[in-house]
Amino acid sequence: MTYDRRKSDRPIVPKKLPNKDAAVAATSAEEVEGRGRTKENPRQQNRLRAQHRQGLQHALDRVRAVAARDKQMQFTTLWHHVYNTDRLREAYFSLKRQAAPGTDGVTWQRYGESLEEKLPDLSDRLQRGAYRAKPVKRVYIPKADGRQRPLGIASLEDKLVQRATTEVLSAVYETDFLGFSYGFRPKRNQHMALDALAVGIQTRKVNWVFDADIRGFFDAIDHEWMMKFMEHRIMDKRVRRHIKKWLNAGVLENGVKTQAEEGTPQGASLSPLLGNIYLHYAFDLWVQVWRKRHARGDVIVVRYADDIVAGFQYRSEAERFHRELRERFAKFKLELHPEKTRLIEFGRFAAANRRERGQGKPESFHFLGFVHSCHATRRGRFVVLRQTIKSRMRAKLHSVKQWLRVHLHDPVPEVGAYLRRVVMGHMRYYAVPRNGPALCAFREGLIWLWRRSLRRRSQKTRLTWDRMTRLACRYLPNAKIYHPYPEQRLRVSIQGRSPVR
Repeated sequence: MTYDRRKSDRPIVPKKLPNKDAAVAATSAEEVEGRGRTKENPRQQNRLRAQHRQGLQHALDRVRAVAARDKQMQFTTLWHHVYNTDRLREAYFSLKRQAAPGTDGVTWQRYGESLEEKLPDLSDRLQRGAYRAKPVKRVYIPKADGRQRPLGIASLEDKLVQRATTEVLSAVYETDFLGFSYGFRPKRNQHMALDALAVGIQTRKVNWVFDADIRGFFDAIDHEWMMKFMEHRIMDKRVRRHIKKWLNAGVLENGVKTQAEEGTPQGASLSPLLGNIYLHYAFDLWVQVWRKRHARGDVIVVRYADDIVAGFQYRSEAERFHRELRERFAKFKLELHPEKTRLIEFGRFAAANRRERGQGKPESFHFLGFVHSCHATRRGRFVVLRQTIKSRMRAKLHSVKQWLRVHLHDPVPEVGAYLRRVVMGHMRYYAVPRNGPALCAFREGLIWLWRRSLRRRSQKTRLTWDRMTRLACRYLPNAKIYHPYPEQRLRVSIQGRSPVR
């Protein structure tokens, strides 16, 4: 900015630059005219980031359209979508902020301190082939049955690049995955799988249910078969090379590195997609052909990750399916869990048929945290009753008990706020129709644990049940059904398409 020599206190404002480009013009106007941004307007960085996100989505839309149009198309150039700096930035912001660090010890906040300097460097290494995958850190979390589940925590850069790779590959494979696959897919969740299973059993001629579970699925994935399956669609050597790097990165446990010859670590961003790809070729396509060629009666299938439930009209077909599925999985280095895989009589006529034979009530099976059993409404209509698995409820109450023991002397409002979050989180998942008694039992269990914790604060406590009831009404929401009936929600979500075919 210059000043008039005759009147030094009066600045001479230059002329405004020509508006050749909208983005350049907007920036030039601010710089030339010296105006500050209005407080109510969003920052320029947020607007540009939204534009970049829209451009990234358009690029994947083109990939998705080609994949849907030609099911035999093999993609040879996809890696440039992954090392795009804007996509890496979006992948970074989609990671969990409070996730535990991997072997590199870098947290989300620490990496973001110099994000704009690190992302171009990471993009350059991915482009040049200088990127090196780090081994995952092995940790264990307790399961509801008392066993330990192994998880692998990847380094932050591995998480970031895997998230970007997953987004790109999903654009291709989401056009191939079949409708009865629900696990770890966009716009699909556990309750959609639960609804599809309940409606399929209630509306089809299902008399036998085959409940299957794959033993240690993520640890049993064969790397050689995994790469062969990916060659059906992905011919970009750089994509396959980096996936092989992650598979062979190994596991670091107690300071000792173990080379991974099979399996993909649970907890990695890419593992759910790789698991779906593996089972898509090892199971989904096979079962789709099997029921068209060999099934005379109705057959329904619902799969969520490695949990598989199939319904059959005839027992002979269910037994044949069991035998041939065991042989099919053995070919791809998979094995059905002998204790968790079983065939039971289940369906609208199961109770009557077993009563005629002098047998007890139909058996139940577990799927996605619920016990599924045969039930009749007051009007005699058959429905699939879904109730919370008791071991899951006990495990959650035990974890709350441990938390209350650690925070024994915390203020009552803080403890009440925590317990409210626990109750709401539990009900958001388990509050399905006809599961009200289990919800009430969980809430009452929390109240009892909280009362015992409060009474242990002092030997001369005066906490009566009336006061405890008032505290519970103030902080803990009442048991309430949040999910609609399966038929209602499924009718809206599938819009005429079969949920089990």
